[in-house]
Amino acid sequence: MLTVNFNLFKVSDGDRFLDVGCGEGRHSYEAYRLNNGSGITCAMDMDDLGLKKTKYVLDHMDQQNGFNGNRNVLCGDALNLPFKDASFDKIICSEVMEHVDDPDQGIEEMVRVLRRGGLLAVTVPTYVPEKTCWILDSDYYNHPGGHVRIFTAQGLVRVLHRHSLRIYAIRYEHAFHSIYWIMRCIFGLKNEEARIPDLYLRFLELQITTKSIFVSRVERFFNFIFPKSVVIYTKKI
Repeated sequence: MLTVNFNLFKVSDGDRFLDVGCGEGRHSYEAYRLNNGSGITCAMDMDDLGLKKTKYVLDHMDQQNGFNGNRNVLCGDALNLPFKDASFDKIICSEVMEHVDDPDQGIEEMVRVLRRGGLLAVTVPTYVPEKTCWILDSDYYNHPGGHVRIFTAQGLVRVLHRHSLRIYAIRYEHAFHSIYWIMRCIFGLKNEEARIPDLYLRFLELQITTKSIFVSRVERFFNFIFPKSVVIYTKKI
């Protein structure tokens, strides 16, 4: 499931791409596919299991597509990126800034390693669903690696403007996932056997695999009401 829209965030052959906090690599896979294994694709996270899954899928893409690209999967800190200035053309940071102690420093680091004129897309959870989850279950934030802050869209925009970034698009995504996480918090985030959230998760997985046009249109409508994530697309000036 992609949060960043690659029709708004163009990746081309030869692009040097960085996925900060890649998780299990969803955006890295798409960028690697779009640049046809050319340029540089770098997936970075602090979670070892997620990095292993990312490497496995990228290896499989090489075998299936005949790619022989320059791609790297590495452990790294979003607040202290291990790259030289202006190393990348495109950077995605999806659902990471709510986890870090100093989002200003994180944005500053990404801007440092982004070339002038390069693109940066940042996504965070939206305020109302996030606040609802915090109220319903403290396990949502009160554990190692949990969320440490709640953003408003305006608050994130202010951070981005402080770092020589011009915003060219803002989108809201994944309303159906707001419902899922609220359900999880109602039934207990640690209760993996709760029946209702499990059934709803199967619906979400079915939608991802079947790509129903009707369901996608319904979700786009609800993205105006209770989206899970806000995506801000920027250009370094």
